[in-house]
Amino acid sequence: MNWIIRSTKIVKFHTNLHEVLKPIWEDLIDYDWVLTDLDFVTNNEIPISLDKDYFVLSNEEFETLYQSRTQIIWGIISAIPKNSQLDFSIISKLPAEHENAWKPNEFLIKESFLEIVAFDSGYTIVKFKDEKLSNQFKEYFQEQAIDLQKFNDKHIQ
Repeated sequence: MNWIIRSTKIVKFHTNLHEVLKPIWEDLIDYDWVLTDLDFVTNNEIPISLDKDYFVLSNEEFETLYQSRTQIIWGIISAIPKNSQLDFSIISKLPAEHENAWKPNEFLIKESFLEIVAFDSGYTIVKFKDEKLSNQFKEYFQEQAIDLQKFNDKHIQ
């Protein structure tokens, strides 16, 4: 239930949230979103900036970002249950390059239902706690979604 997209014909650029979340978007309407350690490029008016360490967005606010043509270069993007109690002193300091980002089933934000890590415009790591959503994601991306453990075994370890 942990995937990495390295190169793809479906996603025009890493990490385009509209394209990454497309196969599961309708299943994510009941979540809030935490975004931290962001670097991005956009020409759109969106509810995030480079001025803050983290953002907590409602689904409606996140949808503005989802619908935009924003490229997330670095960052951690997490769907969390609404009204979750979070430790922002930890979240504000989390780096996308944290070693646990590459470990299967290790969520940087433990409350995450879904976690996306954008890594230097070249890798998109997507982790799920829900098997059904993971399967939908894999079915949509097919061979372009590589099992994170298999990727690690081949390229990292």
